[in-house]
Amino acid sequence: MLSALNFRVIVETLPSFWTGFVSTLSISLAAFAGALVIGIVACAMSLQQSRFLRAPAVAYVDAIRATPLLAQLYFLYFGLPGLGLTMPEILVGIIALSLNSGAYVSEIIRSGIISIPAGQTEASTSSGMSYWQQMRLIVLPQAVRPMVSPLIGQAIVLVKDSSLLSLISVLELTRAGQTLANDRFMPVEGLVTTAACYLIIYFGLKLMAAAWNRMYRPLATH
Repeated sequence: MLSALNFRVIVETLPSFWTGFVSTLSISLAAFAGALVIGIVACAMSLQQSRFLRAPAVAYVDAIRATPLLAQLYFLYFGLPGLGLTMPEILVGIIALSLNSGAYVSEIIRSGIISIPAGQTEASTSSGMSYWQQMRLIVLPQAVRPMVSPLIGQAIVLVKDSSLLSLISVLELTRAGQTLANDRFMPVEGLVTTAACYLIIYFGLKLMAAAWNRMYRPLATH
């Protein structure tokens, strides 16, 4: 199959793929930053005793996890203009990815926090620490380490999900491959080049996860 590829055309269109590559990285980075903020807020609300705070966070997480990202993307893309909110396609895509990934980030953070033995928080409470002092000094320093690998895994999922933004005409990697397929009638070259670019991002993030695990393993043995 590789022998049948027109590498000359692939080389000629590399600037377009480079633009898509940078766009995918930028979109994914912005969306993941947004997902972290949303996830932290949703997690903090879900851990509260107050039902007034907990119920919206639980409803948000359940709603996001129960519906496909494509439906959420189209809901924002077609629904926001109906409410009088007109935004660039790339911003709509970042918001959709942030909201979608934020629900999963919230659960990752929550799992890390509740994995800390209850005895530690009970001891800190008896010593007079407030809730936020417990989180800052006792819980989070221990919970962050096991969270990182799942968060990197979620970042990988987010990068792949960003390909859906091509459906609302955002120029990213998948859109660059579609352009090659449509303009030059070379779908195989477009798909193979797109896949190769995603593999580069994937292995970069995988190396980050492996480096963290190597750094975390000695700490876990102490």
